[in-house]
Amino acid sequence: MNKATKDAVENAETMMKDAQGAFKSAFEKASKSVEDVNDFSKANMDAVIKSGEITSKAAETISKELADVAKKNFDESVKVAQDLASAKTVTELFEKQTAFAKTAFDTYSAQFRAITEIATKSTKEAVAPLAARAEAATDLAKNFQV
Repeated sequence: MNKATKDAVENAETMMKDAQGAFKSAFEKASKSVEDVNDFSKANMDAVIKSGEITSKAAETISKELADVAKKNFDESVKVAQDLASAKTVTELFEKQTAFAKTAFDTYSAQFRAITEIATKSTKEAVAPLAARAEAATDLAKNFQV
């Protein structure tokens, strides 16, 4: 083989090796990117599931609390009706009714506050996993390079 042919074959082999190396590198990067996207998506799904579990538990807690409140309020209403019926005078009736109104307002306010606290705490807990994923997405976008 003459030198020109030999050089051409060597150049072709070098170019082929370089092309194979570049292809292999690009394929490995693409595979890694696919793995990263899958991992990121899985973490997102895990966060949604965790948030749903927290929300479900909160709804259960609030439902139980509301049922307890309804039962307590019903029982108290029966007692109040009996007490009002026992009044001997109109003045006594108004005094009992006024005392009941004040107690009822205080009780309802406390019950509302307790349920609001449960809902607020649960909302913060349910949003936390989603907020963490949003932060991860923001970090990923900041570090994204083409």
